[in-house]
Amino acid sequence: MTAFAVVAFLQCIAMPLWADSTIELAGVAVTPHVIAPQMRYRRDPDPELGARVQLFVHNRGRDKLKFTPESVIRLRDTSPDDLVARDDWTWHDFPGAWPNVSLELPPDCLTVWSFNGKRAAWGVGTKAKLEIDSASDQVATECTVQIAAPSTWISAVTFLGDAAETHPDKMVVHVANERDVPLRILSCRLWFPENNQTYRTLHRGAEYRQFESWPTDGVLPPKDRGVICVRTGPLPLTYTAIQVQLEDGDGVVSTLWAHLRVKRETFDISGGWVQGGSHGPQAMTFEPWLKTLRRMHVNTAHLADQFPGYTDQTEPGGLYARYPLKFFNRLSPPEKYESAEMLPRIHAVEFLGEPQYGGGRPVPPMEVWRKLAPYQASKLPTSVTHSEERIWRYYSGLSDFPHYDAYRVCAPSADAWFKYDRWADAKIGWGAPLETIGDMCRSLRELNRPMPTAYWSQGPHSGWGPSRGRLRASPTPDELRLQAYHALSSRITSLYWFNLSMDSVVKYRDTIEELTRVGREIRMLSEFYLSGDAYRHTRVDRDGRPDWDLASIASPSATLLFALDLDYKPDRAEKVFRFGPPREVRLTFSLPPWNHTPVDVFRADADGTHNVEYVVEEGEITISDTLSKVGIYVAAASADIREKLETRRQALFEYEAAFEFDPAGNDQDFAVLKGFVDSSR
Repeated sequence: MTAFAVVAFLQCIAMPLWADSTIELAGVAVTPHVIAPQMRYRRDPDPELGARVQLFVHNRGRDKLKFTPESVIRLRDTSPDDLVARDDWTWHDFPGAWPNVSLELPPDCLTVWSFNGKRAAWGVGTKAKLEIDSASDQVATECTVQIAAPSTWISAVTFLGDAAETHPDKMVVHVANERDVPLRILSCRLWFPENNQTYRTLHRGAEYRQFESWPTDGVLPPKDRGVICVRTGPLPLTYTAIQVQLEDGDGVVSTLWAHLRVKRETFDISGGWVQGGSHGPQAMTFEPWLKTLRRMHVNTAHLADQFPGYTDQTEPGGLYARYPLKFFNRLSPPEKYESAEMLPRIHAVEFLGEPQYGGGRPVPPMEVWRKLAPYQASKLPTSVTHSEERIWRYYSGLSDFPHYDAYRVCAPSADAWFKYDRWADAKIGWGAPLETIGDMCRSLRELNRPMPTAYWSQGPHSGWGPSRGRLRASPTPDELRLQAYHALSSRITSLYWFNLSMDSVVKYRDTIEELTRVGREIRMLSEFYLSGDAYRHTRVDRDGRPDWDLASIASPSATLLFALDLDYKPDRAEKVFRFGPPREVRLTFSLPPWNHTPVDVFRADADGTHNVEYVVEEGEITISDTLSKVGIYVAAASADIREKLETRRQALFEYEAAFEFDPAGNDQDFAVLKGFVDSSR
């Protein structure tokens, strides 16, 4: 699928009656809806595709403008509330969405109004008359909003900073150019509120014209990508509008816009409800269990600070200080968690469950928006668990850090597994094609760009039972690894295992080592996930059958190249997916324009770095290797990257060993966990 998040620079066309209007439409960001065609459901998705639209409204006059919930704002002669009520839109955040709250817009300030169009009548290629009448005297305007198919867009924005600091101090922006001409990045500007409480009113910030760029000349080739890194200094944890100016060869300047929350991005690995199972909350004070989680590189869990004896033990040497897990829960009231001490412990706000299921009916997106709205004035990023690709476009843009859960073996599912014809001689009910994880990840990513996304990946879970003849009610280590990597190769920035309760880990001991290896590999390569963006995806067939999924993540310093084995088959007897032995392969990947001649290319995994044969020619690299299941290759832009990764891997290995507790490889250590579980039953 193609990413579609573009901004066309539009000026309001004032009617003669309001020739002195002070309102202008500075830009329109359009994110068209997409559907993953590979997915199969009992009921086919509605084929109509709408779009998520952001309007960047600017006060270019001398006087302050005021918008109240009663201000007259109409599109196609209809109010936003009525457009939601009659099912044309799924949600909006225009002034009418805020009862008893006014919006003040001083001179030269900006505000952003969003709506999510549900149907093709609000999709790309359409337009709408916008009428605005603020509460200020004689201030009204009318203009045409073009919901245009994009040709350039901001594809990813990541805020990074030192791990010891709460606030990020640099911003990485990836820009896509699908035009037939090169474009040069001229500048980047951030618009910020005066404080979090006035986050809807954005003031013009400094314009950055000095930044690092890739390609180094700042020129985006036709039909390709580019990156800039802006050293901003410490940034506030609130919403910002990002304005990027481009120039073509004729000197024509265009402007791209994006609106999202600033949060210092880290690659977090969650264990889910680690306090669950027969042992209950007591697990959070059982040190061997905390050692197990941290040894698997889990640093986040679906909990908050409600476990006496653990979360309150923050003093040096305390249990939480030694084995910290970030909080991922309701986190209410928000102000309790906004201190400099608490913020580093926060992953995200998440408390709505799976609103697309909603206990039997989907929770309307507008209702989801209202439940999350109180957090918008806080410093805390929000997250929503998406669950059904068939309809999740209706929830596009609702949270700051969207994620989804969908598991491919022996688990509840939204899609209809018996409808997949992946294997001509077998239709199965106990599993689904593993690569559909990647299809769904790409769908969620494109619907929410340029915000980061995450994924609940299937881990061991003791709560599932046998399914359609499959006795093993959790993934095998191979199935676990492939599901995780179909997500990782799509460029997520956090991964959540479902569900690492102690019962689950004890029941499926054979997954502990694979969980640890995947965690080690994520930590080795995290800088590339965070600073990168998805670049290319190709599905390769052999003799008419799926053979390999090839995907890449392009970062400034290296390109990650993933080869994921599609030549696996369902075992009819044990009803698990089986992969064949390593086989010789020749894999061809496209390289981003700033890394057409990598200095070094190697395979990387939890065991180290490995030489491979490769040929680079005309922006492509062909790698020859012997491979099964997962291959992760690094096309490095500098010669020291291999050494840095190996140093990091060794440090991670030493980190694991320092716990002096290995339930995967040591029977006595495993017996400690098993004994605790057995005693709790």
